[in-house]
Amino acid sequence: MFSRIRKICFVVFLCAIPALAVSNMTVRWQPVRLVNGAPVFFQVNSPTPLKTLSGIWLDKDLPFSYDPPSRSWYALGGIALKTAPGHYTLHLNGLTKAGHPIEFRRDIHVSRGDYKVVVALSVPKKFTDPDPKQVDQIKHDKSLKDEAFKKTTPGQEWAGAFKAPVDASYSDVFGTQRKFNGAVLSIHQGLDYRVPTGTPVSAVNAGTVLLAQPLFFEGNCVVIDHGQGLLTLYLHLSRLLVKEGDRIERGQEIGVSGATGRATGAHLHLAVRWRGEYLDPATLLTLRLPETASADEPGKQKN
Repeated sequence: MFSRIRKICFVVFLCAIPALAVSNMTVRWQPVRLVNGAPVFFQVNSPTPLKTLSGIWLDKDLPFSYDPPSRSWYALGGIALKTAPGHYTLHLNGLTKAGHPIEFRRDIHVSRGDYKVVVALSVPKKFTDPDPKQVDQIKHDKSLKDEAFKKTTPGQEWAGAFKAPVDASYSDVFGTQRKFNGAVLSIHQGLDYRVPTGTPVSAVNAGTVLLAQPLFFEGNCVVIDHGQGLLTLYLHLSRLLVKEGDRIERGQEIGVSGATGRATGAHLHLAVRWRGEYLDPATLLTLRLPETASADEPGKQKN
């Protein structure tokens, strides 16, 4: 009985130890100017060797990985398009190699993105005024996507910079306000590439295929899970070349471009989704990211 009481007291004592607030961590981010709707890459250097580091950013968990070459911790996150301009706090919590908890706070300014005004588009009537059967199909597709989005991998699957899926110019950008058939308003949540039907489409980074099938609005669609809540979506394909569950490498061909679904013509729509929020793919493709495999702590390489 005495041994049990002593063990309980020891646990209570440990729980009562507050984290040590530190003021000498260095936090950097890309892009330098952060705006709503943008992905963000955080890099943290600590003068005290850490065993683990985690964060909270805009009320979302932010898992950090260790990069041995730069001796820094890093994480990919994002800023929702709905986020108002202002200062937001990055909360960091870590554990030193000696086993001591530490915490650090950094206020970061978010500006308003410069997004385009309303663009008028014309599509078949079924995409703005669907009949009951089509409404059922839309509901079915939504359930399908919701279930797929729940299956994301907690660990990091991507490695190195994200590469464009095709070599082409943009026909439309992220954040554009759109009006379909003069009535239905929406926000463009991706990046459109001007490519003809039949253009090979490649994965922007390594990951696992969560979804690969035709959908009402998206047409033939591929969704790739890159881990830690980060997904990329490839829409309006004329042909699918992968199946759900496939492990994909960066640059691997996953489909062929087309004009399926709600499309005004042949093109590729690339979308980036992080923990339920759509982010600007063009910004993600500019980030300078570690090429090495991630590790949970210094000296421990990921298999």
